[in-house]
Amino acid sequence: MERKNISTGSKWEPIIGYSRAVVVGNHISVSGTTAPGADLYEQTKGALATIEAALKQAGASMKDVVRTRMYLVNIAEWEIAAKAHGEVFSDIRPATTMVEVSKLIDPALLVEIEADAIVGG
Repeated sequence: MERKNISTGSKWEPIIGYSRAVVVGNHISVSGTTAPGADLYEQTKGALATIEAALKQAGASMKDVVRTRMYLVNIAEWEIAAKAHGEVFSDIRPATTMVEVSKLIDPALLVEIEADAIVGG
């Protein structure tokens, strides 16, 4: 199957050797995505917006998402991330995982989100 790499132009993509998203057939995998922001809600909304932009570039939309994974540095605040996630996915309702991690790549980051989508599935 043909493979298409989706880039956001981040300086880190070639250094680390990753793509924002990868399309193979009708499956799209979106890399762990973070976003700047003052709080967990803002960072979650920003990460989801970046995921949406990558999906659009791949010819998909949030309606095509079948799974998300949310990595939180403080699971006690899960309801904040869940609220932002629910605002996007309340009608779509993908399979979702939410776990606590000890830290992310930058101490200011509070959440990282991955997504998988299937177009026409």
